[in-house]
Amino acid sequence: MEWITNSEEETEQLGQRLGQAVQAGAVIAYTGDLGAGKTAFTRGLARGLGIRERITSPTFTIVNEYEGGRLPLFHFDMYRLGSSDELYDIGWEDYLARNGVCAVEWSERVEDALEEDTIRVDVRRGDSDDQRRISIKGVEL
Repeated sequence: MEWITNSEEETEQLGQRLGQAVQAGAVIAYTGDLGAGKTAFTRGLARGLGIRERITSPTFTIVNEYEGGRLPLFHFDMYRLGSSDELYDIGWEDYLARNGVCAVEWSERVEDALEEDTIRVDVRRGDSDDQRRISIKGVEL
């Protein structure tokens, strides 16, 4: 499905719907341009999981962990990784085993580490500065 959002708040609301729908062990692979709104979408995802912490981009830390909701959220940013080998080096399999939700920005850098049942979220800029075109595959909202 594809959605059009016209504000950061609407992008977060769509993320919240996904957060309410996902199950333990879900992997969400993001694609989209730099600054397109993946972190805003993740703020909503966290809210849908019941997480109330401040959500920030994990660009320099590779992964941010958030607990306290119905499921933990592990928010990855693969922009600085060169391959999926580096993903395994930081404990990817351990995160998967924790039965939370793994949200992976710049997932195309580690595509070979992702399973067939991965939820796909593509976030692109729309026709105006605030508009986003968001497609979500692999889950019903």
